[in-house]
Amino acid sequence: MDGHFVPNLSLGAPVIKSIHTSLPIDVHLMVENPADRIQEFLDLHVSNISFHGEAVPNLEKRRELIKAIQKGGATVGIAINPETEVEQVMNVLAHVDLVVIMSVHPGFGGQEFIEHVLKKVIKIRQEFPTLMIQMDGGINLETAKKSVAAGANNLVAGNYIFTAKDRAKAIESLRSVA
Repeated sequence: MDGHFVPNLSLGAPVIKSIHTSLPIDVHLMVENPADRIQEFLDLHVSNISFHGEAVPNLEKRRELIKAIQKGGATVGIAINPETEVEQVMNVLAHVDLVVIMSVHPGFGGQEFIEHVLKKVIKIRQEFPTLMIQMDGGINLETAKKSVAAGANNLVAGNYIFTAKDRAKAIESLRSVA
């Protein structure tokens, strides 16, 4: 988060550089100019970099960014905000590894899940049966079930996990949904 595309700031490359793990690192760039930021994350050998379609409205620029991320060794995702129509990214979904459906307005944790985004998941799943669909925001046990039923197969659940008294139990409850 850069404080411009979204009104908040968050972890950047220096923090990721300090993380030592064999687990995949999935980076979601909520920034105005993602092309200016991808190299610093590619240099850290992150597993996936997702950027917002709204931040790169030009189709040719989107394709260039997708190719640059792939050439750099990471998988690539494109994200869309709750208000963005899915048709605005359908023309690149065959070229990405995942699509991130924001089920809250990006920038702050703890927001309420926006139900109408489930229609986007259904539509994408019909058109792209093998694409990874990541649902990000407002995920709890109830919304996880709805998201998976609609066709999502990857859930981002920050607040649900980090505010739980028993984080392991919260994680396991989400895994049981899939």
